[in-house]
Amino acid sequence: MLFRAATARDLPEILALLVDDDLGKLREDLGTPIHPRYLEAFAALARDPNQLLAVADEGGEVIGCLQLTFIPGLSRLGMWRGQIEAVRVAATQRGSGVGKAMLLWAIEQCRARGCGLVQLTTDKRRSDAHRFYAGLGFEASHEGMKLALPDARSDP
Repeated sequence: MLFRAATARDLPEILALLVDDDLGKLREDLGTPIHPRYLEAFAALARDPNQLLAVADEGGEVIGCLQLTFIPGLSRLGMWRGQIEAVRVAATQRGSGVGKAMLLWAIEQCRARGCGLVQLTTDKRRSDAHRFYAGLGFEASHEGMKLALPDARSDP
């Protein structure tokens, strides 16, 4: 298994992973052609040196993905943080160790970039994910909050 930066060719497989999820199927769009907003988002990620959209590739097939953001900050003596988001593993690979290997790889990427902390958020409804992350040493040390904003770019 190879972990690498995603390419535009990987987008259909990444989107399929995002949709293959109880929550994702309600909020993602797997239509063809690929929705332009996914293409815009991918281009923005690719331009930003503090963003890494990564895939787990096995024999040319994308079997997992995650987004890693490197965040500079002033607190904690200017410590950098790694933020892991959008972790997905193909349904056929769940329970096989792909997720663990992907997270350990992401943590090493954070360490290599000089991060002093790795953080992630996970939906409160994902109890299996909570156990998985706790098993890797993550602690539920903070209460996360989000505010949904009306999308000014919504399709008419």
